[in-house]
Amino acid sequence: MARGHSKLTAQGQVSVPAPIRRKLGIGPGAVLEWNAEGDEVVVRRVGQYSSEDVHRALFPQAPARKSLADMKAGIRREMKRRHAKR
Repeated sequence: MARGHSKLTAQGQVSVPAPIRRKLGIGPGAVLEWNAEGDEVVVRRVGQYSSEDVHRALFPQAPARKSLADMKAGIRREMKRRHAKR
């Protein structure tokens, strides 16, 4: 387990010791989450969201699934529409 010590500054700032930064894979600009659990404080790196997480948050109702044949037919229709001679 990585260990280190820090001092709290007068402005309430704390430096994260190098072994902890390396273990968490954090650097400048990283966001940390602080949780008080009883008489202990747990600090965690805030997770990154994947595009799938964002999509699920924005669109909780998943659209109906289409078959491969339906998708190919839709692509063919769109290509014909886009590239039709005018």
